[in-house]
Amino acid sequence: MRGALTGLALWLVGVAAMGAAERVSLIKIDGAIGPATASYISRSIDEARAQNTQCLIIQLNTPGGLLDSTQTIVKSFLGSTEPVVVYVAPTGSTATSAGCFITIAASVAAMAPATTIGAAHPVTIGGNPTGGEEKLDETMKQKLENFSVSYIEAIAARRHRNVEWAKSAVRESASISAEKALELKVVDLIATDLPALLKQLNGRVVDGRTLKTAGAEVSEIKMSPSERVFQKLWRPEVMFILMLIAMYGIIGELTTPGAILPGVVGAIALILALYLAAILPVNATGLALIALALMLFVFDIYAPTHGVLTIGGIISFLIGSLMLFNRADPLFRLSLGYIIPATLITALFFVFVVGKGLRAQLLPVKVGAETMVGKTVTALTAIDSRGGRIFVEGEYWNAVSDMPIGKGNLIAFSSGYGDGAYATYVGFDGDSEICAVVTDFSVVPSQQQRPPASGI
Repeated sequence: MRGALTGLALWLVGVAAMGAAERVSLIKIDGAIGPATASYISRSIDEARAQNTQCLIIQLNTPGGLLDSTQTIVKSFLGSTEPVVVYVAPTGSTATSAGCFITIAASVAAMAPATTIGAAHPVTIGGNPTGGEEKLDETMKQKLENFSVSYIEAIAARRHRNVEWAKSAVRESASISAEKALELKVVDLIATDLPALLKQLNGRVVDGRTLKTAGAEVSEIKMSPSERVFQKLWRPEVMFILMLIAMYGIIGELTTPGAILPGVVGAIALILALYLAAILPVNATGLALIALALMLFVFDIYAPTHGVLTIGGIISFLIGSLMLFNRADPLFRLSLGYIIPATLITALFFVFVVGKGLRAQLLPVKVGAETMVGKTVTALTAIDSRGGRIFVEGEYWNAVSDMPIGKGNLIAFSSGYGDGAYATYVGFDGDSEICAVVTDFSVVPSQQQRPPASGI
């Protein structure tokens, strides 16, 4: 009886195991290869291995990307115990530049009909903050090309693919269709869609493991929120906008101390812009021209150049923005739709907003004791140490002077100083004699006592 129950239990377990469908993990890469993509792929390989899926399928469509990120992806492929299938799809997709390296590095390389692969000649050194797209000298070009050739050669040899074609994809930017790639043994198979791919993968031996993918359940691994956000941020136009926000925020804080918000926003934007500048191939000359434009804008506020420096700043900002990224590279092209409006907005910002604010700070004092400096008044009565009358800004004031001043004499308040409690004005009377005139109160030289203030 006990043996029968044990046999029944084993039979039920076997039926359940037979009924459970095999699983396959899937991710989709559509766009440039960057740090977020490399992180996404590495995490997906780990998750697929943890879920014990048959393989990880990467549906790929990319025009290329950064070399640093490509190397990270290739290393994760070659070091993975989980079979990785790169599927260039859907129809019309491409695996050029970095995509060519990634496809060749896969455990299984597949393509949909009417797709292309190749054109892997190195254009930029991704992640170079000094400007990856700047023209390299011949020696550096040769070094970069030789490295890329040897790198793709090693990858193709490891995966037993056409080494000679892989080298030509780098040296000559060779590009071929899916059908030709299959013929030249660059890829392993062509599949019209995902079900067809799973059918062809079934029974294939990859690294000593037989794949069971026929009718397998496909489980897509999504990008995490942080990866999704950074994938959107990792664009030249985003860095350009962050740079403008940082510039406006920091200068706004400097011109209006204590506002706090512009400074905080500007500092955050600056940190993000610097981070992206360390990843994207930024031209150092373009950055220098933009910095020069900012200095010209500020100098024109203080210097009476009648707008000459502002015009120079606009030209410098425009040229710097055009040079900031390589506009010939479709991956890192900064559209004129961003550059021209940004130039106009920046010029208006400095001319009207910052300019008006700084000029307002340079205006003469409008209130307080300092407003008397530079004014000229007429003595209404004779003024001596006993008192007198003057007329200032529509008001009659009592005045005293250690030196007698005749009625009708002009008194010019050329400077002013205070003794900590009262303001004292020193000037010249109409006869060019030095006089000390103190309005609204009198000054006792000994400072032992102060007479009460008197006024109108």
